[in-house]
Amino acid sequence: MKNTALTDTHIKLGAKMVPFAGYNMPVQYEGVNIEHETVRKHLGVFDVSHMGEFLVSGPNALTLIQKVSSNDAEKLSIGKAQYSCLPNEDGGIVDDLIIYKIKEEQYLLVVNASNIEKDWNWISKYNEAIGAEMRNISDDYSLLAIQGPKAVEAMQSLTPVDLSAIKFYHFEVAEFAGIEHVIISATGYTGSGGFEIYCKNSEVAQVWDKVLEAGKDFGIKPIGLAARDTLRLEMGYCLYGNDIDDSTSPIEAGLGWITKFTKDFVNSEALKKQKEEGVSKKLVGFEITEKGIPRHGYEILNTEDEVIGNVTSGTMSPSLGKGIGLGYVSTENATVGTTIYLQIRKKKVAAKVVKLPFYQNK
Repeated sequence: MKNTALTDTHIKLGAKMVPFAGYNMPVQYEGVNIEHETVRKHLGVFDVSHMGEFLVSGPNALTLIQKVSSNDAEKLSIGKAQYSCLPNEDGGIVDDLIIYKIKEEQYLLVVNASNIEKDWNWISKYNEAIGAEMRNISDDYSLLAIQGPKAVEAMQSLTPVDLSAIKFYHFEVAEFAGIEHVIISATGYTGSGGFEIYCKNSEVAQVWDKVLEAGKDFGIKPIGLAARDTLRLEMGYCLYGNDIDDSTSPIEAGLGWITKFTKDFVNSEALKKQKEEGVSKKLVGFEITEKGIPRHGYEILNTEDEVIGNVTSGTMSPSLGKGIGLGYVSTENATVGTTIYLQIRKKKVAAKVVKLPFYQNK
């Protein structure tokens, strides 16, 4: 297993460590519900340095990105980021990612930890004919997610940049926690606001310590991957390997909004046809209306007891106090308000399809 530059720090803080995407990662410190509530109400910091980073540069950089990604990267200006995915040739998804325009002819692609090698090989295959400059800098950089409603107020003392002026999915390259040339990005996968901080491995311990110090009067706590999962699920955000994968299309997954047919990209014609003609299954959010907790893999049934799909993500929502989940169902059962059933062991438990997100950030 690989370690992040902060692995020893997590162990000293008493984190429960688990293998995740080939890394030794903190799954929790005090407990999932405590950490989840800390992010929703106050402020938390996650070590997500296992994520992958590719630098794509040169006059052909945009051509390559436009070919392999579903969203329209031509609309990016310097200092702006974009959520996108890498479609495969069969209509599925190689990975979802965030694309940052660092400067003219230079982009940063942030990919999922479990897919670093797969994504690199996939993009490299298309780059053979395009010739952009590519660097895999995943092992050189660390990533911290500082998430929660107190983030701007707590972190302002660490940077000369006006944090309140950084809009969602925008970023600044600036000094932060005494380190020059740090990416301060108003992104994150929790739905509670905050920032993601990209810096070199050699710098992250200093950043971590100063973030915890700056946030101590605002209730900051280190947060593990378990709470990261419950937070993202309450927002209805997809997790690669659960809700999206090589066999699910962006149209089926409700990601048509990041699939732009004003350009040509991998498998764009087939996906365009899907969007026009419709799909046989859709990813939906649902809430349990009885007692029960949905889990990945549970069968979903209709009122006639026919299997119409499967749960892809599920949990007991700490914020809402009820079972929530995502799953693919046949399109005729995907309408908001539809009653469905989950096969939880030997019991059939009622649920209803709801509009996402589950959690409304006030």
